[in-house]
Amino acid sequence: MRKLIFLAVIAFGGLLSAVAAQDKPVLRSEVRTLSDIVTVGDFYSNAGEKSDVPLFRAPDLGTTGNVPANLVAQRAQAAGLLAAGTDGLSTVVVRRIADTYHAERFKELVRSTLSRQDASINPSDLDVTFHRPPDDVHANPRSDDPVRVERILWSRTDGRFDIYLTVHAQYGDKTVNLRGVAREMMEVAALTQPLRRGHILKREDLTTVKMARSQVPARAVVDAGQLVGLAAKNSLRANSPLSRQDFERPVLIARGEKLTLTYEVAGMKLTTRGQAMDDGAKGDTIDVMNLQSRRIVPAIVKSRGHVRVEPNTPAIASLDQRIN
Repeated sequence: MRKLIFLAVIAFGGLLSAVAAQDKPVLRSEVRTLSDIVTVGDFYSNAGEKSDVPLFRAPDLGTTGNVPANLVAQRAQAAGLLAAGTDGLSTVVVRRIADTYHAERFKELVRSTLSRQDASINPSDLDVTFHRPPDDVHANPRSDDPVRVERILWSRTDGRFDIYLTVHAQYGDKTVNLRGVAREMMEVAALTQPLRRGHILKREDLTTVKMARSQVPARAVVDAGQLVGLAAKNSLRANSPLSRQDFERPVLIARGEKLTLTYEVAGMKLTTRGQAMDDGAKGDTIDVMNLQSRRIVPAIVKSRGHVRVEPNTPAIASLDQRIN
């Protein structure tokens, strides 16, 4: 019985020691704060009722400071947290959190601000360049309105903008003026490499490039897929906007070329030899001379070296009626 009581006392004592260890204040190696004051509770976990007692002023917004751990412990003890120690640390890092605006973030702000001026503008289509890159600005994250747009001047024609902001900084409001150019960009079809006249476009010949909308020709092709299978009318450069007028359907039959004429009716196919009087792409109607009768008939280009005469063509009687 005495042995059981002894073991229970030991177990209870161990439990009390564990609880006491859990309640012991522990110094943090790094403190992150939104406030301009760093408290006992910021430095120590388990600070209890002493948590809100101020110990140091925080660094400026967006900056970092180092505090000797023994100085933190001394001040915490003086504030009433008697168990405060250094916990093996020599220095504590204190970071003052800020809502930081750098050049790229200011660009995002310009895009969103200007796009709200016109619902037809997509923010991602605006290419923003500052006349002089703005300095980093640290806004107070505790403010309900850390950055406020006061005035907007923007010419959509030449892209120039002048935007005035009020930033709620550490020591009151600060005026920031952003000046630069915001150009509306758009993607247009272009070539991946130069092409010679007559080249028939394949998908791998085409890409898209971004250009200022104001510099894009009126007839520029946006969907590169529309050009696949067409032939270049002239030699073309790479990475320049393309127009539908730069291309034509590829010529399958050349003027003067010998070819086969076909006429199909009532299950019969009549063929004869002919000569093209015009160039023709697939689907074009061209004049073709029947080499036997020397008569000229209109025919539709079907493929290379092959045209079809429509059944209602009167001159079909002059075909050399060879039945296949």
